[in-house]
Amino acid sequence: MELDIQCEEMSPSRWAELLTTMKSCKTIRLDDCNLSSSNCEDLSSIINTNPSLTELKLNNNELGDAGVEYLCKGLLTPSCSLQKLWLQNCNLTSASCETLRSVLSAQPSLTELHVGDNRLGTAGVKVLCQGMMNPSCKLQKLQLEYCELTADIVEALNAALQSKPTLKELSLSNNTLGDTAVKQLCQGLVEASCNLELLHLENCGITSDSCMEISAVLRNKSSLMDLSVGDNKIGDSGLALLCQGLMHPSCKIQKLWLWDCDLTSASCKDLSRLISTKETLTEISLIDNNLRDSGMEMLCQALKDPRSKLQELWVRECGLTTACCKAVSSALSTNKHLKVLHIGENKLGDAGVELLCEGLMHPNCNIQSLWLGNCDLTAGCCATLATAMATKQCLTELDLSYNPLDDEGIRKICEALRKPTCNVQQLILYDILWSSEVDDELRALEESKPEVKIIS
Repeated sequence: MELDIQCEEMSPSRWAELLTTMKSCKTIRLDDCNLSSSNCEDLSSIINTNPSLTELKLNNNELGDAGVEYLCKGLLTPSCSLQKLWLQNCNLTSASCETLRSVLSAQPSLTELHVGDNRLGTAGVKVLCQGMMNPSCKLQKLQLEYCELTADIVEALNAALQSKPTLKELSLSNNTLGDTAVKQLCQGLVEASCNLELLHLENCGITSDSCMEISAVLRNKSSLMDLSVGDNKIGDSGLALLCQGLMHPSCKIQKLWLWDCDLTSASCKDLSRLISTKETLTEISLIDNNLRDSGMEMLCQALKDPRSKLQELWVRECGLTTACCKAVSSALSTNKHLKVLHIGENKLGDAGVELLCEGLMHPNCNIQSLWLGNCDLTAGCCATLATAMATKQCLTELDLSYNPLDDEGIRKICEALRKPTCNVQQLILYDILWSSEVDDELRALEESKPEVKIIS
């Protein structure tokens, strides 16, 4: 049994009603429910008396250190079988870390701990690392984003990594680590016996200076499938170093996020080689990099390579124009694997989308999700888009937000949605102006086709 409630104010009567339900739940999710430490006392009792409970998610509640202390009393009981604990943005400080250390040391069932968006600080996370080093700790996933960590945390983290072969996922994004600390962390990862699968280091003050060490992790950890170094100024030179590791035969990367990394079209030669030859790679994000049309054309050439298995490509806000759309269309008509294309916030224009739709409607194209928000589109391209929507049954999600489509364009899109051959289930239309008459048409369409969700 699962209890999943979000964004609900808890009255005393409602809370009492839910407590009865929780006694037999395997999963409890109560994000954004205005819970406090007093609710945690009740939850502790649930943890203690419900041995089937394996997941507890309490993100974005003002639990505070006192609330975590209550929870941990339940977590430390022998009957507790909790495996996943989510406490993101719960107003915790380093004071909570001593209590959580006790749980890590004594509760081998706990395999996931998510405590990001809390002011734990370096001192607090050092205490958590002590708990990780206990032989009883079997932690597999640790999320420490936005925890006010500094470079001083790396020595403790490396010691924990050395003693924890079970660890598979480590997220340290949005902490001011810097190159020196990241180098030390990577050296520790190479030496550690853990089979890390996910490493997230977004916005950690990384430059090209530490990319050789990250590349070494990619070469030496064939288990690593998900790497995110977005929002770091690694530049084209840093990307070239990363690609040395990414292209190594032992690297089995699947998901690579490089958003806002100061990349230019000069990086696209290396990226194209990666996309065309690394058959394990299924998702790449290049959002907010100045790739330009010339860079996109190189990527499209790589997508046409039979060895490419890429399923998701994110190139939003990359300085693209109509000029690259013929190449994108050709890639869509050739690549059978690509399912998600985020190409919004580029000046594609109506002419560019007309070209895209040619590739979209090719029998080889299997696109399921297409994002075209803020692409300078007007009603002029909506007839072609409507044809694609009505004929391409694999297309289930379409984003046309922030485009001046007006009543004429929206009506054409609605015509396509009404057709039984149209399979679009989610249509995203943020910040588009239309009349009250068209608004009525949209609401009526949702009523007649309840499987369609229109988000505006």
